[in-house]
Amino acid sequence: MEGLLYISAMIVALAFAILVIFVIRTLRSATKTLDHVANTMAGLEKQMTGITKETEQLLHRTNQLADDLQQKSESLNTVFDSVKDMGQAVQQVNQSVRHVADRVATETERQSGQIAQVVQWGNVAIDLYKRFKKRTKVKDVNQTKEEL
Repeated sequence: MEGLLYISAMIVALAFAILVIFVIRTLRSATKTLDHVANTMAGLEKQMTGITKETEQLLHRTNQLADDLQQKSESLNTVFDSVKDMGQAVQQVNQSVRHVADRVATETERQSGQIAQVVQWGNVAIDLYKRFKKRTKVKDVNQTKEEL
């Protein structure tokens, strides 16, 4: 019986030794896995640092572009306001020209009789002037003949 006890103790010791060997293998494998995870995390940390810097630069550039766009938009607003004011001024000039043209047309219609009389008197005056010139010319010719 004592022999059985020794054999049992040896089996237990052997089983314990096998268990320790497998635990050591498992721990070594876990250590390698954790080393890989640590390396991966270090790489990710470096990449995240780079990404963070690039993101900050991109955000800074975006803010600069937004400010520039805002300034240019405000400048364009003043240009559009000026164009609007110029359009209103042109419209007022057009209205004034229409008003003057309407007044001229109205006055012309109202005074068309007087204009016709002035034209007739002008024609009479021109006709009289032509007759006068013709007579003076005839007199000059007659005087020249008499002198000869």
